[in-house]
Amino acid sequence: MSLSPLDIHNKEFKTRIGRGYDQDEVNEFLDLVIKDYEAIIRENKELQSQILNIQDRLAHFQNIEESLGKTIIVAQEAADEVKGNAKKEAQLTIREAEKNADRIINEALVKSGRVSLEIEELKKQASVYRTRFRTLLEAQLEIIAGSNWDSLEASRDDQRS
Repeated sequence: MSLSPLDIHNKEFKTRIGRGYDQDEVNEFLDLVIKDYEAIIRENKELQSQILNIQDRLAHFQNIEESLGKTIIVAQEAADEVKGNAKKEAQLTIREAEKNADRIINEALVKSGRVSLEIEELKKQASVYRTRFRTLLEAQLEIIAGSNWDSLEASRDDQRS
């Protein structure tokens, strides 16, 4: 059982003859004890109040710390997910670009092959045309160089005269 200042104040001591204490001195001392005891009780209550306040703040900061820890974990997981998605998307884009490049190259090769065939065909046609044209010119030169030409000129001269 703890003593209160009132318990100390109301405490009465038995007096004995011959070996007793001076009552005024004892009462003065008890008043000092009461005063100090009251101060200690007040200080104890203030300290308990401060402890409760500090414990509340500590719990608050622990909650904040826990929340921050969870937030950091969630943020890290989100960053990892974004990073993974970006990596997958980059790989997909690269594969798509490679497919497009292969398609473009194949189309260019096919087109180049067609153009080469067309060039070869045009060369053949030019050669055939040149040969025909040469043949025609040679035939015309033979006609001009031939004797028939002279006779045509003579008959023309005859017609003029």
